[in-house]
Amino acid sequence: MAVYTEVSEAAAQALLDHLHLGPLQALSPIEAGIENTNYFVTACGGRWVLTLFERLSHAELPFYLGLMRHLAQQGLPVPAPCADAAGHLVHTVAGKPAALVQRLGGRDVVAPDAAHCHAAGAMAALLHMHAVDFALAQPNARGADWREATATAVQPWLTPAQAALLQAEVTHQRLLLASAEAAALPQGPVHADMFRDNVLFESGAISGVIDFYFAGVDHWLFDLAVCLNDWCVDMTSGRLNEALAQALTAGYAEARARLGQPVTGLEWRLLPSMRRLAALRFWLSRLADWHMPREASLLRPKDPAQLERVLRQCVEQPWHPQEGAWA
Repeated sequence: MAVYTEVSEAAAQALLDHLHLGPLQALSPIEAGIENTNYFVTACGGRWVLTLFERLSHAELPFYLGLMRHLAQQGLPVPAPCADAAGHLVHTVAGKPAALVQRLGGRDVVAPDAAHCHAAGAMAALLHMHAVDFALAQPNARGADWREATATAVQPWLTPAQAALLQAEVTHQRLLLASAEAAALPQGPVHADMFRDNVLFESGAISGVIDFYFAGVDHWLFDLAVCLNDWCVDMTSGRLNEALAQALTAGYAEARARLGQPVTGLEWRLLPSMRRLAALRFWLSRLADWHMPREASLLRPKDPAQLERVLRQCVEQPWHPQEGAWA
């Protein structure tokens, strides 16, 4: 959500005119994040978030925006994208693929408690269950091929200890994902980036899940692991807060059970390895953003050392939830 492409008021008004949303009232850049250009847009027709996609193409975007619309239509707190008169969700602004989506109320939680984590786990399950019948399919763009290529690209900046950790983990995940056990894990469209700053709360309840632009078809367990590694971890040490982790996994398991798809024993057994995979994926992306940044105003790449610590803790201290707490 850095600003790579400047958007003029005239360009924003042209999009609003195309979408019949009335005169522009306010346009302000969003500082948080590093992947795309984002602006808050206020018009007579409502409050929106304008995203210009700096890496994704017009052809890739129907999956992400269609998934958001699909989930919003089922009553989940997901920002619905705005379509034009022809039904198109993908637009063009300043020469870039663009989308205009609802701006949802609420704020993210910096220091979540057990109730926040339980709600986040339940929401992850709801997203998985309600996305099962989504018609489009697109693999996780940060999957195995991307990890292998990025691991090679960041090698020049690693210490010997970091290089050894990275090579060992890439090898571990290559073997895991080639196994029959991994093939048996349930999968479908997942958010794949459900960090705390992508979940909004209002009056103690989740009011929004945003930023679906890393979504893709992947194992549900990977999505749960991504949540655990952000919501339930002390980033200064990389250690898991087991009470928060238990609350998050309980929320997830209870929601899955209510919707007729209980979490399997296989999923729980593979959770430690999936936490390692989730930590590896975000360590690699932060290494790339830190050492090979793109030019942008307001760009603040995140420290890769945080996810390196998480990965080391995942390897050294594997964790399984206590099943009895879900009864």
